[in-house]
Amino acid sequence: MAIDVVAPMVGKVVKIVAEVGQAVSEDDAIVMLEAMKVEMPVGAPEDGTVAEIKVKEGDAVESGQVIAILEEA
Repeated sequence: MAIDVVAPMVGKVVKIVAEVGQAVSEDDAIVMLEAMKVEMPVGAPEDGTVAEIKVKEGDAVESGQVIAILEEA
């Protein structure tokens, strides 16, 4: 089953931390967002493997936008 990783707020993607195919644990950073001059990691909602990164560095994202998809571990 696919697991959506969503942006918690409006911001800009400043760094892609994880790679497609990488195994991640709950709360591991997938991307770094900048919002209101503060950088914050967007973590995996649960353990899994990164199946797809749907954004690139420099992209603006909206709150609730799917930024990555994980496959269940």
